Amino acid sequence: MIELAERHTFKLPAKCRTLIELNSSDEVEQLAFEEPYYLLGEGSNTLFLEDFQGTVVCNRLLGVCIEEQDASFLVTAAAGENWHNFVTDLRGRNIDGMENLALIPGSVGAAPVQNIGAYGVEVATFIEQVTAWDISEKCWVSMSTEDCQFAYRDSLFKQHPGRWLITSVTFRLPKDWRPVTHYSPLNQLSDNASAQSIFDKVIEVRQKKLPDPKVIPNAGSFFKNPVVSNALLESLLQKWPDIVYFPADESRSKVAAGWLIEHLGLKSLNEGDAAVNPNQALVLINRARATGADVSRLAQKIMKHVKEASGIELEPEVRLVGQHGLVQLAAEK
Repeated sequence: MIELAERHTFKLPAKCRTLIELNSSDEVEQLAFEEPYYLLGEGSNTLFLEDFQGTVVCNRLLGVCIEEQDASFLVTAAAGENWHNFVTDLRGRNIDGMENLALIPGSVGAAPVQNIGAYGVEVATFIEQVTAWDISEKCWVSMSTEDCQFAYRDSLFKQHPGRWLITSVTFRLPKDWRPVTHYSPLNQLSDNASAQSIFDKVIEVRQKKLPDPKVIPNAGSFFKNPVVSNALLESLLQKWPDIVYFPADESRSKVAAGWLIEHLGLKSLNEGDAAVNPNQALVLINRARATGADVSRLAQKIMKHVKEASGIELEPEVRLVGQHGLVQLAAEK
């Protein structure tokens, strides 16, 4: 069995039977993909709750290609590239658009799976094409934005885990750039804020609120911000006038899960060494020797409290892996 604690940022004590590091796209077609298997990037959004009785495939493909066109930049990045380093490199080249997504942990290949987003921007906005190996059909595919079926923290890849091994992502970044600063605290910046000032502010805020996983093991935001009907939101506003929310569409709103957890007095909760981060309630942390069982119990306890108080069912944003693959959590009974 091979240790996985250093392969995911929550550093839970888990192992797998086999581990393969993928360093070249030429190797992809040769992989057997015997069940069960799990496709892993940098492990910043994955928790191994127990020993995985299969093969973990680590995507280590590297390389970035930039093509300047009349109205935009077409940027193709290999799936194993570190996301923040990629965003930082674009900023250094004065290619704007990704600055709101700075300091999000993980790899380029994980970005479309989760449809990562922050401060009013989702990566799907810029994705032109995803290149992947279709494991079921044993062929290469190039998938458009429409093919990927992006939604809030969701995609076709997330709906069908293990079906496609993403090898590269192509982004289109328009030269006609406009700042996105309507989310707090970016709304403190001027209306004509530069991409660099947004980039710097995002990093400053994230470093203040979110623990460095190299120092305090964590997987970033543990829960999604729930999207609720405006009717439910109205009833919650009667109860909690200061609830934090944002419009999602004409009939729904997105509620800040971190606000719910903090408002309900759950920031002091812990199960063993799994605990709620004191600076950002949306983040769960491993204080030292947390186990998968500790994390599961803590998350389920939070989900139960939130559902009982608000009627909202929180859903984990992180991917939870058990003995034979992905597992789902339900609120404590």
